[in-house]
Amino acid sequence: MSDKRREGEQLHLGAFLYFTGHHHAGWRHPDSGVEAMFDIANYVRMARTAERGKFDMIFFADLLHLIYPTHAAAGMMDPIALLSAISTATERIGLTATMSTTYNEPYNAARKFATLDHISGGRAGWNIVTSQTDAEARNFGRDRHPEHGVRYRMAEEFVEVVASLWDSWDDGGLVMDRQSGIFADAAKLRPVDYDGSWYSAHGTLNVPRPPQGYPVLIQAGSSEPGQAFAARVAEVIFTAQPHVEAARSFYAVMKGKLAEAGRRPGSLHIMPGLSPILGSTEEEARRRERELLDLIRPEEASGFLSGMLQFDLSGYPPDGPLPDIPDPVEASNGMKSRVQLIMDLARKDGLSILELGRRLLGARGHLQFVGTPEKLADLIEDWFRSSACDGFNVMPPVLPGDLDTFVDEVVPILQRRGLFRREYESRTLRGHLGLERPAAGALGARPAGRPAAAQASGLLAE
Repeated sequence: MSDKRREGEQLHLGAFLYFTGHHHAGWRHPDSGVEAMFDIANYVRMARTAERGKFDMIFFADLLHLIYPTHAAAGMMDPIALLSAISTATERIGLTATMSTTYNEPYNAARKFATLDHISGGRAGWNIVTSQTDAEARNFGRDRHPEHGVRYRMAEEFVEVVASLWDSWDDGGLVMDRQSGIFADAAKLRPVDYDGSWYSAHGTLNVPRPPQGYPVLIQAGSSEPGQAFAARVAEVIFTAQPHVEAARSFYAVMKGKLAEAGRRPGSLHIMPGLSPILGSTEEEARRRERELLDLIRPEEASGFLSGMLQFDLSGYPPDGPLPDIPDPVEASNGMKSRVQLIMDLARKDGLSILELGRRLLGARGHLQFVGTPEKLADLIEDWFRSSACDGFNVMPPVLPGDLDTFVDEVVPILQRRGLFRREYESRTLRGHLGLERPAAGALGARPAGRPAAAQASGLLAE
């Protein structure tokens, strides 16, 4: 289990706060806080719990359409607004939010994250996604979601414009000298003059450069375009890795791509999702797992898989195997890496349609653990020391109680083993993650009119 390369290093933890928990039917469990799903006090309480556990960050996803409104917890408040409110009730914990590059404009994104970084004192992080479905496209007046590869090329340009806007103020650009009447130093304002293939911006952001330089940049895709994008831009990767061998391989590949991009190993942290079902004994944990699985109806499991695989499974027996499906990964225009993961799970573990659907709806393809806090700490240590990850994005199946259990029963074990901090040593998210503050121009904005392809290989130079 030991690895000298890891001696003295400490893992990183994020708390992924999703609806009333990550389990699809967790809202139906008597321990869920579903009645408080749209109550800010509920989210403040969970953020304070994660901060009490010394987590690096809390994380909110964002979906731009309504999913499963009849039988699953649905509806998602704007994460930037939520985190802005939470920032006033917390002091140290990082505040990370998803924002789509496909259905936003760079100026708005730059302004919102710069504002969050200022009001939180340097605790903001941006999870950069390209969105998934045609349903999202239709909500924004479009017929179809852009093709997978195109979305990532758009995302690269989007991030470049956002970074240029953050850099449109030099550090120290605010003077605010009452005597001279000078509010800002004109020499430290650098108006953006950018015309790309998809986005353009001409002017200066109306919020000074963020305290962290840039909010921490996070990426959540594991497809080939996603990996290439992450190697150039990301500082944290949230990834779905349900098996340790595949996680070690992904970790090695991404660290190799990082080196090819001219970046140091510590400039990117890989944090797989982890959904723990805990009990004081193995038997108690298994009982709780069965309780949650039984809350997922067979038609929900089959329907979810049909949507993910773009193949109607309603005519197949739920207890039977997944049928041969022609090129489901190629057919998908959404989460290609997640579709590949589904097919790999079905083959590797020999799961029926019902078993596969329920497992995915339990943790959406992420690592699911069932057992005691001590055994979970063993798993976390093994993955960390064997270079399968730099930490985990913890995905409690039922909220808020499963987050309390992790903080109260798992974190102390990790602390005793010297794997996790006992106190914060920084006030910024970059500080928690050991990331350098980027210099202005780190994402390399190009002059107006320069073709997008000319900059494709040089988005990030450290």
